Parts: sequence; structure tokens; C-alpha cells
Amino acid sequence: MTPDTTPLDGRECRRLLAGLSVGRVVYTLGALPAVQPARYRLGADGSVLLSTAAGSELVRAVAGALVAFEAGELDAADGTGWSVTVLGRADVTPEGAATGPAGTVTVRILPELVSGRLFPPNRLVQR
Repeated sequence: MTPDTTPLDGRECRRLLAGLSVGRVVYTLGALPAVQPARYRLGADGSVLLSTAAGSELVRAVAGALVAFEAGELDAADGTGWSVTVLGRADVTPEGAATGPAGTVTVRILPELVSGRLFPPNRLVQR
């Protein structure tokens, strides 16, 4: 029997994350879990950087909070792929310091824990 997943080391996790541009931010909203897709890029220090509207629900919910970020790829045909999760504190650049278009801010997730999994081919037994 083969394992369901294989752990990835931190360097491989960062390499994989650098190859995508869309992931999911997981945060708390009114004591309930919330998930939002987001475009991102990696900072030189490994931070996950999101650009979003300054007054958005996301900004209000994550500023100073511990959040999770996940990105990955799965092949629908054979089930192979990977998933990387970053846990860390989010901070938001002040509106005046935003380098993006007017009215946007950068949410920075500084990684405290990075983990990833590689998914082998799905070997379902056919009946």
C-alpha cells in the first residue's frame, strides 16, 4: 500500500508556490472560518503578498491576524499534484504606502510554518 501523500521540504514548497499566481486565504470572519481565492506573489523573504482593495472585508478581517494560505495543483485525470500551506501573521501596508493602483493595499503573510504534500497517482481499484 502506498501512502496518500509525500511531505515536501520548505525549499520545494517555496519553489512550487513561486510557480503559481492564485491561491486561497483562510481566515476568521465573525468567529467562523472563511476562504477567499486571491492572486498572490512571493516576496524575497518568502512572504505571501496579496494586492486587494483597501476597504475590503479581507483587509478588515486579516490585519494582524494569524491566517492560512494554500495553493496547489491537482490533475483531474490521474490525481497527481501538490498542495502547499503557509501559516503566518498577516499585516497590511498603510494606504499611503501602497505601491499598487490607487485604493489598493498589500496584505503580507509572513510564514511561520510552511508545509506541503505531493499527491501520487490515484490508484482506485476498479470493480
